[in-house]
Amino acid sequence: MTHTIKEKKKLLARVGRIRGQVEALERALAEETECGRIMHMIAGIRGGVAGLMAEVVEDHVRTHLVEPRKNPGGLNADAAEELIDVIHTYLR
Repeated sequence: MTHTIKEKKKLLARVGRIRGQVEALERALAEETECGRIMHMIAGIRGGVAGLMAEVVEDHVRTHLVEPRKNPGGLNADAAEELIDVIHTYLR
């Protein structure tokens, strides 16, 4: 995944936030926090992971499927933008 190097700092920051959410969930479970709060925390973690996935997929599409120098017969840019929009919508 060498194409993620340019976004490395941003991706690692996202992972750090997700890690913090998971650690908070672990503490909440150990403290027997009420179920509603636990479910909200899990939903937040799921959203964080989905956002990370959308970011990596978008970068992959732009780098490997559209980049004309690397993939001359690849997707056209408009089709790639449509695909990226669908992925972002789906992963929300």
